[in-house]
Parts: sequence; C-alpha cells; structure tokens
Amino acid sequence: MSPASCSPPTPCTVKKNFEAAHATGNALLVQVKDNQGRLLARLQQLSRTQPATDVDETVTRNRRGRQEHRTVETFDVAGQLDRAWDGLIVQAACVHRLTWEKQSATGRWTERNETAFYVCQVPLSAADFNQAVRAHWSIENRNHYVRDVTLGEDDSRIRVQPGPFTRIRSFALNIFRANGVRNVAQARYAAMVNPDKLQEYAGS
Repeated sequence: MSPASCSPPTPCTVKKNFEAAHATGNALLVQVKDNQGRLLARLQQLSRTQPATDVDETVTRNRRGRQEHRTVETFDVAGQLDRAWDGLIVQAACVHRLTWEKQSATGRWTERNETAFYVCQVPLSAADFNQAVRAHWSIENRNHYVRDVTLGEDDSRIRVQPGPFTRIRSFALNIFRANGVRNVAQARYAAMVNPDKLQEYAGS
C-alpha cells in the first residue's frame, strides 16, 4: 500500500505497528482507545483548542430503524504529540455519531451519542477519513459480528488448541459467502434441517 492511502482502522493503537508501517512505506489509520490514555487525552485537548482543518457531515436514514448523523472533523497533530509519536502520526480526526434507533416494541426513538478519535500517518480529507472509518465497521458487521454471535466464538469454551475450530468456522463462513449468502444465521439453520441444502453449499 502506498503512503497516499490508508488501510482500514485496526482495533487499537500500538506504536510498533506504526513503526512497521512507516518502515515499509505504508500508512495506518486507527482508533485511539483507553489503552493509550495519554495520547487520547492529548487528542481530546487538541480538538478543543484548535480549529478543524476539514469537516465532513453525513446522514444515513432508514437502515433497520436507525438514523445516523455523523460528523468528522480533522486536525493536524504533527509535532504536537509526545516525542515517541514524532514522524509516525500527522493527522487526527474526531468522529461524532448521533444515532436514533426505533424500538420495535414501542415505536419510540432513543438517542445515542458517541465520540471517537482516530489518527493517521498521512493527511486525508475529512470525507476520506469518514469513508475509511465506515469501511472498518462494515468489516466488523460482515465478519467479526458473524463469527462472534452467529458462529458462537464468544461462547466457545474450547481452551486447548482452539486453532483448528477457528479454521473450521472460517471454512464454513467462506462456503456461505461463496454461495452468495447474506444472512448466515438463516443459511446455517437451513443447512442444519435440510441435508440437501448442506450438500448444495458444499458442492458449489
């Protein structure tokens, strides 16, 4: 990956990952979480005390009873962080999400506000930052959520050599995706109650 582009965000901010990306001519864009408390506090301070260099606002409506108003503000941080980050981080973004969710039982809308901070090794427009962050969540919804909830990884009690079972889940998920399955939970149930359906999936 060239320095002019960024990979989707990774789960946490680890300095050695930035160093590895920098050394190979790549660039990371990651969310800063509580495990980097000093860095997160500094970003929060900078976002309050200096004007944004770019702003992008998007509104997403009618997605399964959800409406999301997202605001992304970018700001330069090169030379304004701890020396350990000099040359590794040049830009940050404050991402604010206002989400309204409709409760199916009552029809009432509930409000949720979330603010997150991201950093990047190359300068990006607020719109590009927004797109990269959204791409990360699409990966979460399409892969990680399915593995954790539908395929039961979170509830797994396997403690001895869990690797083979992880690969089996990956194998099953790949078969479903290769067959164009969008709802893995429904496809899994259909394959369980209908052996012919299972053979159809496996034979494609």
